[in-house]
Amino acid sequence: MSIASSIKQNPGLKKFVHRLLIPKGGARPRLWVRLLLNRFFHSRGSGSIIRWRTRIDVFPFNQFVLGKKSTIEDFCTINNGVGNVLIGDNSLIGMGNVIIGPVTIGNNVIFAQNIVASGLNHEYKDVTQPIVTQNVTTKPIVVEDDCWIAANVVITAGVTIGKHCVVAAGSVVTKDLPPFTIAAGNPAKVIKQYNPKSGEWERVA
Repeated sequence: MSIASSIKQNPGLKKFVHRLLIPKGGARPRLWVRLLLNRFFHSRGSGSIIRWRTRIDVFPFNQFVLGKKSTIEDFCTINNGVGNVLIGDNSLIGMGNVIIGPVTIGNNVIFAQNIVASGLNHEYKDVTQPIVTQNVTTKPIVVEDDCWIAANVVITAGVTIGKHCVVAAGSVVTKDLPPFTIAAGNPAKVIKQYNPKSGEWERVA
């Protein structure tokens, strides 16, 4: 049995290790985790850039991968506390983005400004308990290769955005989008799709 499995199966030990990594009531790893521990667990490709005014709240118990020649711009928050955050090669995470795992972003993807992609949700069904004390659930978000996600988009948990999609500014994506489509609105709906026969982006009725 691995060390990680042993920790997960022992509630007391799990709680102790959790407190070593994260202050009580906090969501950000302790300084020693950020400066020393994470470098042995996470992967950054050659030529990748993380701007210094970015909040990288990543922990060793889930993956954080930033591909080759990819950039995370200033004022972003990246959190893998409840799921992996995997970013492919030559992708741009623009200013002010919030990405909470589990999230997988492919190669050659553009995230513009102020996008929220969160694979996390809060339970609320038990009305006798405050929502903050109830469990969280996760469903992975996948953004495939070559997509452009415009400014102020929200991508909700469990959504897959297919290859070479464009999501218009201000959209809220609550359902999967097929590859080679353009979507807009709240909730986002497909408004155009690429037709390989005509070579044109055609409006969807």
